[in-house]
Amino acid sequence: MIGKLLFALLLSFSSIVNAQKILIPMDLKQTDDLKAYGIAYWALTKNIEVDWLLNYRGGSFMLDGAEAVAAECRIRGVLFEELSGVQASQIYAEVQAENNNMDAVRLEKAPKIAVYVPPNFLPWDDAVTLVMEYAEIPYEKVWDVEVLQDKLPKYDWLHLHHEDFTGQYGKFYASYSTAPWYVEQQVMYEKKAKELGYRKVSDVKKTVARKIKEYIAAGGFMFAMCSATDTYDIALAAENTDICDAMYDGDPPDADAQKKLDYSKCLAFDNIKLEMNPLRYEYSDIDIPPSDMVATLNPETDYFTLFEFSAKYDPVPTMLTQNHANIIKGFLGQTTNFKKSLIKKNVTILAEKEGTEEVRYIHGNYGRGTFTFYGGHDPEDYQHAVGDPPTDLSLHKKSPGYRLILNNILFPAAKKKQQKT
Repeated sequence: MIGKLLFALLLSFSSIVNAQKILIPMDLKQTDDLKAYGIAYWALTKNIEVDWLLNYRGGSFMLDGAEAVAAECRIRGVLFEELSGVQASQIYAEVQAENNNMDAVRLEKAPKIAVYVPPNFLPWDDAVTLVMEYAEIPYEKVWDVEVLQDKLPKYDWLHLHHEDFTGQYGKFYASYSTAPWYVEQQVMYEKKAKELGYRKVSDVKKTVARKIKEYIAAGGFMFAMCSATDTYDIALAAENTDICDAMYDGDPPDADAQKKLDYSKCLAFDNIKLEMNPLRYEYSDIDIPPSDMVATLNPETDYFTLFEFSAKYDPVPTMLTQNHANIIKGFLGQTTNFKKSLIKKNVTILAEKEGTEEVRYIHGNYGRGTFTFYGGHDPEDYQHAVGDPPTDLSLHKKSPGYRLILNNILFPAAKKKQQKT
């Protein structure tokens, strides 16, 4: 009897020792941080278990030790380490120790991703689609028709391309009103609005904004960058008010537009003051510093800092801030930062420029879903201009700014885990 028990224990120990795990470290040793996220996503599509080790070596991934995973890492140039069962158990013990600000989150499924983009969209116009292409993470495109046809519930995660939800075409009128691309865009948007039964483009965008809000309330995850952040909330606040001037919608704005804003409809911001000058490249006082003052900034000294959260008690913001660096170089956009005093009290600030009113990265809950706003246009192109060439991400494999985007893409994979915490 004792012999059989000893044999069983030895057999069990042998199986633990021989059980293989693959660790994809996300610290400075990693050769390609961006493609590492793609490996984690790919593994989920193959029903391979993935654990996100929060705050362990930069937010590393632990995967079941299949040769297919190792082979895929080799193909994509991603550094990995093969571990025995004992080695993996030691790491899990370290991560889950009460005195360490770490935790393990099980990623359960590959989120189905949609990107809200116009038909003339190019992948390099937008940092999110650019990094998904590089990391080999699949996505589908939707626009106003799909949103109004209630197709958003098909998707777990929605990214808002750099859209102007106020219907003012990016407020590019002063600089580009005669440019062929601007004229073609306005014609296309107005034609589509009429096809959908709307008199104005701004009316379409307000309805789309409301539909997206319903999607979030029902459990969707929404992510936006640059002008899709503040214009989205402005469109919600101005749902019943005309804020567009004649060159944008054919008639003057409501003279009392500012007084008629309903901030209770906004997700993130409060007490917004609109920029009613139609020729100024700015929407409101949310953006800080204003777009027409960015020339005074020095890219050599422009940085923002990620906040540190408790991995065991605040897993959601911890996931969203995983990185190998906590000080990130800044980058500009039509909307670069958010004024701290205008952010609603129930919204979590994830990153800010220390000692200023400038907040770069925020997250909040609405209904059963979440929204995340990230200021700026391209984390590796300090002042991206219209017509600039696309960023070559093979030159920025360890970009901490792009990693924040990819954190958001994997975030919905842990949805059930988050709901339990």
